[in-house]
Amino acid sequence: MEINEELILKLEKLSRLNLSQEDRTVIKDDLKSILNMIDKLQEVDTENVEPLIYLNQEKYEWRPDEVSNELPRRDALKNAPAANEEYFSVPKVLNI
Repeated sequence: MEINEELILKLEKLSRLNLSQEDRTVIKDDLKSILNMIDKLQEVDTENVEPLIYLNQEKYEWRPDEVSNELPRRDALKNAPAANEEYFSVPKVLNI
């Protein structure tokens, strides 16, 4: 993949950024560096390497799910900026 000015301008538009020419040059150099690192990783022989599933060999012991430090509803809603008797009131996020 070639990192050129056209690609940088396209990425700038897609990310809704307004970059200076200096910033575009820095990003172009950074992207080239990233692609060079990926190319270097492609050279590594991983033929006989087992895929990593877990970071360590320890077995995780699941603890039982138990309710603790239960807070009464009235106390939980007391410090809410907006609430009714049962729920937190939050502003509408989606306009469907």
